[in-house]
Amino acid sequence: MAKKATADVGHLTNVSPEELLAGYTPNSPEEKALLRKIDARIVPAVFFMYLLSYLDRANIGNAKTAGMQTELGMTSTQYSVVLLVFFVGYVLGEVPSNMLLTRLRPSLYLPGIMFLWGAVSLAFAGCHSWQSIAVVRLVIGTLESGFGPGVAYLLSSWYRKNELGSRFALYYSATAVSGALGGLIAGAVTSGLDGVGGLSGWRWLFLIEGSATILGCGAALFMLPDYPTTTRWLSEDEKRLAAARLLYDSVGQSGGPGASHSHIASLVEALLDWRTWGFTFIFMMTTGSQTIQYFVPTLMTQLGYSGNMAQYMTIPPYLVAAVFIIGLGFLSDRTGERALVISSATAMAAICFVVDLTSYNTHVQYAFLCFAIGGVWASCFLVLVYLSNVIAWPSEKRAVSQAFVNAMGNSASIYGSFLWADYTAPRYRPGFSTTIAMLLACSAATLLLRYLVGRYPYVISDADAAQHGSDSSVSEKNQDVEFIKSA
Repeated sequence: MAKKATADVGHLTNVSPEELLAGYTPNSPEEKALLRKIDARIVPAVFFMYLLSYLDRANIGNAKTAGMQTELGMTSTQYSVVLLVFFVGYVLGEVPSNMLLTRLRPSLYLPGIMFLWGAVSLAFAGCHSWQSIAVVRLVIGTLESGFGPGVAYLLSSWYRKNELGSRFALYYSATAVSGALGGLIAGAVTSGLDGVGGLSGWRWLFLIEGSATILGCGAALFMLPDYPTTTRWLSEDEKRLAAARLLYDSVGQSGGPGASHSHIASLVEALLDWRTWGFTFIFMMTTGSQTIQYFVPTLMTQLGYSGNMAQYMTIPPYLVAAVFIIGLGFLSDRTGERALVISSATAMAAICFVVDLTSYNTHVQYAFLCFAIGGVWASCFLVLVYLSNVIAWPSEKRAVSQAFVNAMGNSASIYGSFLWADYTAPRYRPGFSTTIAMLLACSAATLLLRYLVGRYPYVISDADAAQHGSDSSVSEKNQDVEFIKSA
């Protein structure tokens, strides 16, 4: 007999799950008004925060092109080490951070870590060796580790499954916008402020972008919500409607301190679920492919661009990526086919990288690089959306699964940092060949996962179903997931 998972409604006094569902009408005018209200607060807040996060994370590539490597006497291997230590901290911090987030207020926790990594970013301006750069990167990686999976968990605690892809797309498009904006800012700052105050242009780049992150915390504190049942700017009727939406859609949402699953139980459940490992593999393949982002400015120099023009030519690929992210995100919501969209996007990106590897026409290489980056960037966030749809409940397990997949996926960037070594220029065959292989593996593995998820539906334990309530049989046909109560 099928059982539908429910949201945590413990913070709504004297209201049972059955009563909430009895008064819920899907797609009512009241629900549409509530959704607009939620969108107006959450989407701009997380977009803005992620934009600053990626600027602080990826500006190392712009700094390299602007003279950091030469000034510090940094070798290609040392630059790769500087890149990879970020992901060491990032990987180690993600799961503990999301375990904490299920018990804390996102409106305080996420802006808090944002302030810390922005403050640490200022330290780059005082670094005079590659070792000090590496230490700062390690600390920033550890601090930023809680943000990406934290936002993924927060979004999946507010939106129904068929709404999640488009909201994730708008949020994740900040990575592409930051890439374009980063090139624009880097070109202006490194040329206009070079030598001002006795500081190199690349040092000013870190100072300006780190300061912007610190200042952005105030806006984040004002806009970012907690959970549907505990957010102050919702009325009691709106809280009930927000909870009913999630109950109806089988999406568990944590109420913060009252969450029912223990940290250890959630971690064990996530690690023993084969779905977690399936998503881990495909996310490792996409994030490993995304390592190219730290070398895009370098690739521009190999295509014949130099100086500020090399910075500015990084803008179009990321604009194309933004279009892909938003377009495929909305498409996956409209069709309900996360897996097929991911598989198609990664296969397309692999073909584009094959053209880059084999062509000697720089205009052709540049054009196909733009489309390849678009496919890679779009597939990365869709894997996390797909995960949130499949492992939707209990909320604590979802949070741990999201963090674990994110952490293991980003571990691919540790070895990916060595794929684009200077000595492989100008063709960068190891980097392109490995990236093509990872994308093709992701494309095939995603189709296999889609089959397995449909063949072996998600199982809810008797204890969890009894604790949180349930209703009649439900098949999530458009999300490749069915919630089944175990016998």
